[in-house]
Amino acid sequence: MLDSQTINQPELAVPDLPIIELRRLSKSYHTPAGAIPALRGLDLSVTAGEFLAVVGKSGAGKSTLVNMVTGIDRPDSGDICIAGTELHHLSEDDRARWRGLNLGVVFQFFQLLPSISLIKNVTIPMEFCGVYAPKERRERALHILEQVGLAEHVHKRPSEISGGQQQRVAIARALANDPPILVADEPTGNLDSRTSDEIMDVFAGMVEQGKTLLIVTHDRGVARRATRQVRIVDGLIEQD
Repeated sequence: MLDSQTINQPELAVPDLPIIELRRLSKSYHTPAGAIPALRGLDLSVTAGEFLAVVGKSGAGKSTLVNMVTGIDRPDSGDICIAGTELHHLSEDDRARWRGLNLGVVFQFFQLLPSISLIKNVTIPMEFCGVYAPKERRERALHILEQVGLAEHVHKRPSEISGGQQQRVAIARALANDPPILVADEPTGNLDSRTSDEIMDVFAGMVEQGKTLLIVTHDRGVARRATRQVRIVDGLIEQD
């Protein structure tokens, strides 16, 4: 089992060095009709502190790419090096702990726990990874929720706030363990345009603070906010 010192890399925030490296990644999904390729030898390198948007049509391989970067799934072949860790060699348990310490993941549909308060939703990642003392966890959650503009709502449940506010909570949860990398999969896909702009402002602020941000989106307006765009077509990077 990897410990936090093995997984956390002190050099992660060094600018101009790759923090995400995907080499010759291939992944197929097996169905009764046969194998369906999702990635076909994909290569991608992301520099620390970069704001990258991955765009492409439905079925191009965007979600599979996210699953590779976050360690949710394994490739059939190829190498995944994220934050100095060769992710494809880790066991499922080690990948889960690594993800909790090194990645903040934001989804389209928020995925907040509905029965507990917003502040509790944000402290859960800290509890899972065993970081910070109990009192510090609460103080840190409060601070992050203040950063995303939700200081007055911390004791509410997700159902008591708007969709845009729920996505802000999801971002706060992603930041709970101070990960160097944020990965967002269609984070504005369930929001109106004004709220989407507000969420993108929050993300831009995280990049200014030194985070590396990878956003998967089909929204051209969201993609234009990034400092770099790559287009994925049929499981390969076609345009960078």
